[in-house]
Amino acid sequence: MNHLLVLPILLPLFTGAFLLLFNEKASSHKRVCSTAATLLLLPLSAWLIAVAGQGQFLTYALGDWPAPFGIVLVLDRLSALMVMITAVLASAAMIYAIRGDDARGRNFHALFQFQIAGLNGAFLTGDLFNLYVFFEILLIASYALLLHGSGRERTSAGLHYVLLNLLGSSLFLIAVGTLYGLLGTLNMADLARRITQVNPVDAPLIAAAGGLLLLVFALKAALLPLYFWLPRAYAGATAPVAALFAVMTKMGVYSILRVYTLLFGPEAGELAQLAPPLLWPLALATLALGSVGALAAKQLQELVAYLVLVSVGLLLAGLSLGRTESIAACLYYLIHTTWITGGLFLLSDLLARQRGDTGSALVAGPPLNAPLLLSGLFFFGAVSIAGLPPLSGFLGKVLILRSATLPEARWLWPVLLLSSLGLIIALSRAGSTVFWRTQAVEPTHRKVDGWRVFAVAFLMSGSVILVVIAKPLTRYLDQAAEQMMSPGAYIEAVLQETPP
Repeated sequence: MNHLLVLPILLPLFTGAFLLLFNEKASSHKRVCSTAATLLLLPLSAWLIAVAGQGQFLTYALGDWPAPFGIVLVLDRLSALMVMITAVLASAAMIYAIRGDDARGRNFHALFQFQIAGLNGAFLTGDLFNLYVFFEILLIASYALLLHGSGRERTSAGLHYVLLNLLGSSLFLIAVGTLYGLLGTLNMADLARRITQVNPVDAPLIAAAGGLLLLVFALKAALLPLYFWLPRAYAGATAPVAALFAVMTKMGVYSILRVYTLLFGPEAGELAQLAPPLLWPLALATLALGSVGALAAKQLQELVAYLVLVSVGLLLAGLSLGRTESIAACLYYLIHTTWITGGLFLLSDLLARQRGDTGSALVAGPPLNAPLLLSGLFFFGAVSIAGLPPLSGFLGKVLILRSATLPEARWLWPVLLLSSLGLIIALSRAGSTVFWRTQAVEPTHRKVDGWRVFAVAFLMSGSVILVVIAKPLTRYLDQAAEQMMSPGAYIEAVLQETPP
C-alpha cells in the first residue's frame, strides 16, 4: 500500500514526459491522455483522504535510504487534503482547457501535468530540499504556462513573475544550505528534532535561515509587500492556467503552516513561534489592501486576482493566531476559496468570450447570450466568495472569527468585516456593469460552450457541498489541525521508518 503514495507524483510526471513524444498533429490523443491522467487523480486523492482519515502517518522512503540521506514522502491529513484540493481544481481546469485553450500554444498538456506533479510532490515531501526541488518543477512549468498563447501583456507580466521567483528560489537555496550546514540534515522530521537540541550559539543563524524561508514562502503566497506581481500575472494568464494558479498561492500558505508548526513550533525552544509575530500585521494589511485592489479593478480577471490576495491575507491572519481551532477554520476556508476563485477565473473568461471586443473590461458591453445562466453562475460565485450566507464562504469566515478569541486578535474583526463589505461592493459593481449596463446593440450570438459551463459549475458546486458535509469535514479538519499542533507523532512516524 505504501507504494501507492508516490502515484500522485509519478502519474502526472510520467504522463507529461509521455506527452512530449507526440507531435503537434496528435492534439486529440494528447487531450485524451492528459484528461484521463488528471481525472484519475480524483479517486486517488479520495483514497489518500480515506487512509489519512484513520489518523496514521503513511511514509515512503525512496530507495529505502535512511535520514538524513533519503528522500521521504509523508502522508498526513493535511497533505492528503491539499492533494485532493489540487485534483478537483486541476480536473475542472483541464475540462475547460480541452475546449480550445490548450491549442493556443505548444506543449500545454505536458506543462500542465508537470505542474501538477510539482504541486503534489511539494505537498507530500518530508524533506526540505525536495520541497525546493518540487517548487522548481512547478515554477518552471508555470513560467511556460503563464506565457501560453503569447501576447505583449502576458509576456510583460510573465517576465516580472519569473524574475521574482528566481530571486525567491535563490533565497530558498541559501536558507536550505544554511540549515544543512548547521544541522546536518534536511529531513523535516529530523530537523525538528535537532532544532530542539540546537547549540545556543547557532540559534541566531538558524533563526536567520528560518526568516529567509518565511520570506520565500511569503513571496509564493503573495503576502504584502510581495504581492504586486500577482494581479497582472493572474489576470494575463489564460483561464485554465489562472484557475490552476489559484492553488499556487495556497502552496505558500501550506509551506508556512508545515514548516513553522513542525520546525519552529511550540517545542522548538528559543526558536519557537518564529513566524506569527511577523505574519500577523502583514496578513491584516494584505487582507485590507486586497479588498481596495478589488474595488479599483478594471477587468474581471483582475478583480478575481485580488480576491485571491484577500483570501491569502485572511488565511495567514488565522494561522498567525497559532491555535488548533483557527488552523482548522483556515483549512475549511482554504478549500472554499481555492475552488471558488478557480471557478471565477473560468467564468470571467466565459463572460469575456460573450462580450466580443469588450472582453473582460468592466465597462458597458453588448448583451450576453444565455444571460440567465451566466448571471446565475456569477451571482452564486459572488455570494460565495464575499462570504454571504448560506454558502461556504460565510461558514468559513464565521469559523475563523469564532477562533479569534485572543485579545490581540481583536483587529481581525473590523478588518475582515470592512474587507467583506468592500468585496460585496466590488462584485456588485462588476455584476451590474456586465449584465445590466449593456449597449443598445445586438447580442454577439456566440454560443455558450456547455463543457465550459460544466467546468465552472463543477467548481462552484463545491460551495454547496462544503456546507452539506460541514460536520464530518470540520471533524476531519480539527484532527488535521491537532496533528499540526502536535508534531511529535509526525517526527516519530518518519524517523521510525528512516532512522538516523
